[in-house]
Amino acid sequence: MSRIAQVIVLAHYADEVMEPLTRPDESRSWCGQFTPLNLFVGGWVIEFERMRPRTGLLKHLESLPWPDPGKVQVLIHDEEDDCFGLWMIHDGRLLEVPLPRTRRFHPAAPPTDEFPPSPGYLWRTDAGIPPPDGLSAERQDPRPAW
Repeated sequence: MSRIAQVIVLAHYADEVMEPLTRPDESRSWCGQFTPLNLFVGGWVIEFERMRPRTGLLKHLESLPWPDPGKVQVLIHDEEDDCFGLWMIHDGRLLEVPLPRTRRFHPAAPPTDEFPPSPGYLWRTDAGIPPPDGLSAERQDPRPAW
């Protein structure tokens, strides 16, 4: 299934932590490598063309030895999202931070594990456009999409 997504990681003084993620590594559950951004605070970006190659990315990021975990921000824009979503580390886990006037809607879970879980769609609620039929604000697939 094709769904292009961009992921940006912002983290103070985390060059050493992120450097291994800028190189290919077949042992990771997710595929690809980050590209450093020329930012004062430290930033890296990666783009995924499909859903399966990004499986396990957030779990991997939350396991890293960040110098200041409370300042790590992960921005994710999936192909059909209205805007970037924000994840931050809370109690050792990367959790999505609710943004004002947005809500994440999910399709029903697939009947088998043949397909990767959907991350849902981050939808602006102030635009007056209802989400497509068949989507729910409650999590429909218990497997992590990232």
